[in-house]
Parts: sequence; structure tokens; C-alpha cells
Amino acid sequence: MNIRKRVVVTKGMLLLSAACFSQTRDSIPAKTRDSVNISKRVETYAADKFAISRPLNIEFIHTSPYNYTSKRGEEQLPESRVTGFEQIKVSANINFIKKQTWMLGATLGYRYTALKADITKPAVGGIMPVDDEFHYLFSSLNFTYFSKLFNKRTIYTSSILFDGSDKHFERVKGLFTGTMILKANQRTKLMVGLLVNIDPSSQTPVLPTFSYEHKFNNGLIVDMILPRSLYLRKYVFTNGRISLGTEIDRTSFYLYNIDGTDQRYEYRQLDLNSGLMYEHVIAKHFVLTARTGMKITPSGRVFRKEDSFGDPVFQTTPDPAFYFNVGISFNPFTVLGIKK
Repeated sequence: MNIRKRVVVTKGMLLLSAACFSQTRDSIPAKTRDSVNISKRVETYAADKFAISRPLNIEFIHTSPYNYTSKRGEEQLPESRVTGFEQIKVSANINFIKKQTWMLGATLGYRYTALKADITKPAVGGIMPVDDEFHYLFSSLNFTYFSKLFNKRTIYTSSILFDGSDKHFERVKGLFTGTMILKANQRTKLMVGLLVNIDPSSQTPVLPTFSYEHKFNNGLIVDMILPRSLYLRKYVFTNGRISLGTEIDRTSFYLYNIDGTDQRYEYRQLDLNSGLMYEHVIAKHFVLTARTGMKITPSGRVFRKEDSFGDPVFQTTPDPAFYFNVGISFNPFTVLGIKK
């Protein structure tokens, strides 16, 4: 198999759904006396200027040069070096139907990856330079339903996901989440749930989810969305927020003609991005984001499209590397100066 196409180190995002409400009571009943519109409460929460999902988001990511080791099957290959790595991510989230007990929306996204590497040739030695780029496109149709379970407000989401490249449409996948709100008031939000990933290539088709946010009297905020992220946050400068913590990121894209056949491969990698993040609202509805720190990648793997992440034909283990990320997002629901 052509090593040039296999040795790719990228990053991306672990898709999880999270929703919660901001209320003054410790728990949220299934119905209120005034029959408040449930989807309107969700929209109000999404109006937070630092919402997780924003209608439009654009990011640029740079990773400093780093060394990596790799294996082809059981064969250990010489250490090589990535000399340049950049990504551009664009995503849009739209809810086009909103009813009292359900919502229907869609997500569209594109990720561009540019890679430069100096690959050490096995056996003969010497360096083979690599300069390549990859395009990954994805979309989903999302349905959200608001109900109750054990007299607790429960949110169910189901998504049909489509992905591919600039060359071919590749996969249809499914995602289902159920999230129960155990507590939601002005200081504390607590939710538990379950995520089901309908994807034959996934190693973990079922994952428990846990979300906890608590505001302390000194202004610090603990914000956990497991297994996605863990942050300690604080609002600063009226319209800014600084965060210290860790977030899981993921990239997947497809590879073609790497062994002289029509076999299609997928590259997939999980990263732990730890460090500082600063967000600032400008012009009421735009959020500028800058983050930096260390990226730790347990493993990146190439596997046949019909196989799973657990059956790689090629895998890499990169050294920790410094990363820098800048982005801008647009949220028409943002209200300037509001601190939750």
C-alpha cells in the first residue's frame, strides 16, 4: 500500500447532542400551568452567546511540526515527521420547523485538510516529501422530540448522517440520543443520557452521556459534557469568556487508489485538545474564538471502508504537538451582554 497516502494525521469532532434549559426551579415538570412552548425554551437556551451549536461556524486550525511512528499491519516503520498541518472547517445548523413538542433541522459541513510530511523510506532509508490535501463533506437531517420519562423532561434526538469526499458519496449513518434533565436552574444543570451510533465502522456503538454545569459564587463555572469536553470557565471583559480544559476532536476522510485497486479506505483519528480558549462577542451576533494548547493523539488509523476502526491496515502514533485554532461563528439569537 502506498505509504504516501496513508500517513495522515488530522483532527475533528466527536459528534454528540446536548440540550438543556435555564429555569429557576430544581427540576422541570413535563407540563407547566401556563403551557410554555417547549421548543421556545430550547431556542431561548440556544440563544446563549456561547452555545455549543451555532447556525454558522468557520474555523482555521494550525498544528506545529511533530514526529510520529507508524505500523503497516504488524510491521514497524521508521519514524517520520509532519512538517505542516492546517485545517479549515465550515458548518451550518438550521432548524426549519419548530413545533411545541418537536423540531426538524439539518446540518451541513465541510472540512479541508492540508498536510506536508517528510516520510522516512523503509529499508532503503532516505526521505520522501509529501504535500497533499483532503476534502470531507457531511450533512445530516435532525429530528428532536420533547417528552417525559419518570416524570422528568426528556429530549430525544435522531439523525440521519451522510458523508463523503469531493470525489464520491460514501456512507449513510444513524445517530440516536436520549437525554433526561435531572436538574436545571440558574446555577446548576444536570443531565444524563445515552447515545446510540448506527455505524458498522464504529468501535463504540453505545455510549452513556453526562452533562453538568455549575456556577460558583466567585464567577467560576464547571462545564462538563462527557465524553466530549471538560472545562473550567469564567466570564471576563463583559462580553468575553475564558476557558481551561480538554475537548475531544475527530476527523474522518476517505482515501482512493492507494494500493492500485478500486478499494476505498477511510482515515479516522481522535485527538485530545487541552489548553486555553477565549471567546468574545462582537457586533451582538458574532463570536470570535481563539484556542491554543497541546494536542495528544492516541492513534490514527486507515481501514477499509467496509471494516471498522478496530481493524486497521495502517496506523500512526503521533507525538504531542502544539496547536492553535481561530474561528468566527454567527448566532442571530445572541444577546449582547447576557451572562447566564
